[in-house]
Amino acid sequence: MGANTLEVTESNFKSEVLESAKPVLVDFWAEWCGPCKMIAPIVEEIATNHGDKIRVGKLDADAHPGVLQNYQIMGIPTLILFKGGEPVVRIVGYKPKEQIFGQLESYW
Repeated sequence: MGANTLEVTESNFKSEVLESAKPVLVDFWAEWCGPCKMIAPIVEEIATNHGDKIRVGKLDADAHPGVLQNYQIMGIPTLILFKGGEPVVRIVGYKPKEQIFGQLESYW
């Protein structure tokens, strides 16, 4: 967990993500996932550089499978941007930084 990211769990998902006044990017990841580790610095950079406009959370897929089931997440890493409690952007698998930023930049 980075200094600028929040830990998202099944118990706080509603309050931290769905009820947030700011858009929230959730990184669904697991410790054993190589591509998750590759995308982690990109997620941290988003949190550091755009934290005034967007919140960034990380949800451990192994510890909170119920959330993955609710959003039909079949593979990780998956990034989902929630705005107003609704998923508005979904990025599945490792993507280069430019591609991730390109899909998210209109929200910061």
